[in-house]
Amino acid sequence: MTQAPGLLEVVRNKIRVKHYSIRTEKTYIHWIKSYLHFHSMQHPRELGTKHIEKYLTHLAVNRNVSASTQNLAFSALLFLYKHVLEIELPKLDGVTRAKKSTRVPVVFTPSEATRRLKVQVFDL
Repeated sequence: MTQAPGLLEVVRNKIRVKHYSIRTEKTYIHWIKSYLHFHSMQHPRELGTKHIEKYLTHLAVNRNVSASTQNLAFSALLFLYKHVLEIELPKLDGVTRAKKSTRVPVVFTPSEATRRLKVQVFDL
């Protein structure tokens, strides 16, 4: 008698059938494992929208992940529920979103750039 494949094996197979990259596969598996560990290894069918919201909020608030990392974890969970478990999730409104970082570009004037380069050359 053959044993049915485990959840993560089913996820891998679905990802490969859809021709996702190996990096996407590894990343999705990582975030799904993290989600399962966060909820004490309960099967995702036993978990619902509130559990997903709690996990994604935990990533933003306690783990201080970036907005893009939180979105990646969310994409992995959407894949799990939609393509593997075939469960449509309602809109998730209770998630505390990670803040997008604001980067201010640093622009040097020509004299500042020259001064910087001279300092770097002499510091060698």
